[in-house]
Amino acid sequence: MPYDFDALIVGAGFSGLYQLHSLRDQLGMKVRVLEAGAGVGGTWYWNRYPGARCDSESHSYNYFFSKDLIKNWEWSERYPGQAEVLRYLNYVADTLSLRDDIQLNTRVVGAAFDDELCGWRVTTQDGQELTSQFLISAVGCLSSANIPSIPGLDDFRGQYYHTGTWPHEGVNFAGKRVGQIGTGSTGIQCVPVIAAEADHLTLFQRTANFSIPAHNGPMDPDLREDVKKNPDFYKELVRSTTNGHPFRIAPRKVSDVDEQEQTEIYEKAWAKGGLRFRAAFEDLLSNQEANDTAADFIKAKIKEIVKDPETAKKLADIDHPFATKRPPIDTHYFESFNRDNVSLVDVRARPITHIDETGIATTDGHHEVDIIVFATGFDAMTGSLLRMNITGSHGLSLAEAWSEGPKTYLGLQVAGFPNMFTLTGPGSPSVLCNMPVAIEQHVEWVTQCISFMKDNDLGRIEPEAHQCEEWAKEVNKAADATLLPKAKHSWYLGANVPGKPRMFMPYAGGFAHYASICDQIAQENYKGFSFSRRP
Repeated sequence: MPYDFDALIVGAGFSGLYQLHSLRDQLGMKVRVLEAGAGVGGTWYWNRYPGARCDSESHSYNYFFSKDLIKNWEWSERYPGQAEVLRYLNYVADTLSLRDDIQLNTRVVGAAFDDELCGWRVTTQDGQELTSQFLISAVGCLSSANIPSIPGLDDFRGQYYHTGTWPHEGVNFAGKRVGQIGTGSTGIQCVPVIAAEADHLTLFQRTANFSIPAHNGPMDPDLREDVKKNPDFYKELVRSTTNGHPFRIAPRKVSDVDEQEQTEIYEKAWAKGGLRFRAAFEDLLSNQEANDTAADFIKAKIKEIVKDPETAKKLADIDHPFATKRPPIDTHYFESFNRDNVSLVDVRARPITHIDETGIATTDGHHEVDIIVFATGFDAMTGSLLRMNITGSHGLSLAEAWSEGPKTYLGLQVAGFPNMFTLTGPGSPSVLCNMPVAIEQHVEWVTQCISFMKDNDLGRIEPEAHQCEEWAKEVNKAADATLLPKAKHSWYLGANVPGKPRMFMPYAGGFAHYASICDQIAQENYKGFSFSRRP
């Protein structure tokens, strides 16, 4: 064999573990996973920030490909915390005997396609070079931490942390003045936990955000047993929905009900909590007037919960339609602003000018802090891929190929980069979904594609360039059929990273519809992909 491995997989999270199992145990391939961390778990290995918790309901946030995995695992909460998800992924790695084929503490710093070899040369940070026929990126959509470039950060004498690279030993906030920058899903989870421990927390808010209460609690034992008894039902349920969640969107429009019934529906959805709130009506993401009713309801709840009118006004001054950013769910986020030791700074009205030795300066004054928490998100969808310095056929770099924004075919492959698959890549539903559901679909499609190649003695696959162009148009068309592009400061568009091309990156046409497109292409012998035999 001219290669060290049939396939190299980068990343040992949900995607990497299942892809390893599928290629090794189903196709009998020689596979190695390269993982930068000291353990498996992917995003759940790195994201250990205060309050880190899944926003998908636990009975749907797992693999469905194995009934044994479902039968022998029990979730303890409705929404599992970071530690429990990490335990689950370690349980999977042990149960499927995956560890011997995972190389930890190994960061990929270069990957180049060798046309003569008809395969990949992958370089690690410690200077190791490995070759493989296939390169599969399982690095995740939200794993390249984004710390904003604020003048003076290096002068700060305290400690600062990004939520995506949190110290595994934790951070002691007791008696500390903390400044937190960022109010996305992560920031909203952090606030109540930090506020309960710190001497004082100052939240620097650029963009006010919607949030729905999670109403988290112990896992319903009857539901847990029903999933174990009827795994096929739940697998079909999550795979047949728009976002891969274990519930369906109500088949009604806001205009179908009067104002009183509308309020009653929203109140019940608020009491139930979680992402089910956006399933109250089917037109919340397609009709602005309908969306306004949900937005107004949530804003009224914020003003009802937060006692100080000025603070409530700032928190409810939201500049985007509801759910056009990934809608956070929380545990007492808005209630935290009723604490004496929590204050809010509107940095859209009074921007941060710089950081100095003792704190954060805005146009209205200086805020002394001992610790800065950056809940500023990630270079989403593309950052982790570009960080690997990937070079395709004839020396084409991925950075060059994506200089105007990422273009893929189905989010799975990039023209000019043969034998490279991008699990949940830009152009796929990925972050608009319950991720394990999207991951399973991608892994199974890739595995079937490679099996097709083996059966037909094919050595090379890549998408036709015009198909990537056409798919980019389809991604834009799907987004434009919704209100999603109206969130101008969304990381869906890359707006949180200065200089990043603005382009709506995930596919918004619905998971079930996307999966049917992928299936149809496979049934047509992978229409739109070019194959060739090994040289």
